Amino acid sequence: MTKRCVVGIGTPKKAKLALSESDAPTVWLPSMASLAAVLSADNRALLRTIQSKNPRSLTELAELTGRKVPNLSRTLRTMAGYGLVTLRKDKAEVRTTVLATEFTVILD
Repeated sequence: MTKRCVVGIGTPKKAKLALSESDAPTVWLPSMASLAAVLSADNRALLRTIQSKNPRSLTELAELTGRKVPNLSRTLRTMAGYGLVTLRKDKAEVRTTVLATEFTVILD
């Protein structure tokens, strides 16, 4: 089950947001440019494809999306770094689990 993800721009230490704990960002991106890149329309579609099709490997995901494996690997590693997906090695394959598909962005 995926959850709503609250995204903040900047760093937690610099943010002076008057939000309740439940509305506080759970993911921090360094800039609006990072937000645009990480949560682009293509990448949100990728997250929905992973969630709905549950591919067993990056190769299978590449076939489903029409993207190349190196491109997917790079994108998914970036998303994993922000806590949007998990990557788990399963024998010779990498399995991806989506942690969020709905995003609320908090701007100062």
